[in-house]
Amino acid sequence: MHRRVFVYGTLLAGEVNDHLLADAALLGRHRTEPCFTLFCLGAYPGVVRGGRTSVAGEIYRVGAKDLELLDRLEDYPRLYDRILIPSPFGRAWIYVYRGPLDGRPVIGSGDWRTWTGDSSSVRAAAVRTVRDPKNPRWREHLLSSGERDDSSGAMSSRFSGS
Repeated sequence: MHRRVFVYGTLLAGEVNDHLLADAALLGRHRTEPCFTLFCLGAYPGVVRGGRTSVAGEIYRVGAKDLELLDRLEDYPRLYDRILIPSPFGRAWIYVYRGPLDGRPVIGSGDWRTWTGDSSSVRAAAVRTVRDPKNPRWREHLLSSGERDDSSGAMSSRFSGS
């Protein structure tokens, strides 16, 4: 059974986690209704309910296995929840952030790609240099190199894939 998913950050075509959608069908670009707020969470963004921002992204048709991979990447249902939103392609899942937001910058445009691509923004330049710990390729690098997690000095268990 196929489902539709709206992506707005590192899963967008050309972004660092887009390989997870290699078997999915891109249905098209979409902007949500203006009822969210988009935050920069470091190496990736998070949408929260409430606000007046229309978030830019893409809609994909995914199979059950693809959705399972996305759920794992987004740490669903602990770090992100999923809700259905309307789109021109039918209702689609969007991952909604559930974690702390203290001090996190708002991306007022609602467009992660434009925000991170702004060469005049010092903050956006810093985001481009942050390694995405949710990226499976980065996890493989950590495990093969024996590199330590920056926050604790120990190998991070969050990369276990469970």
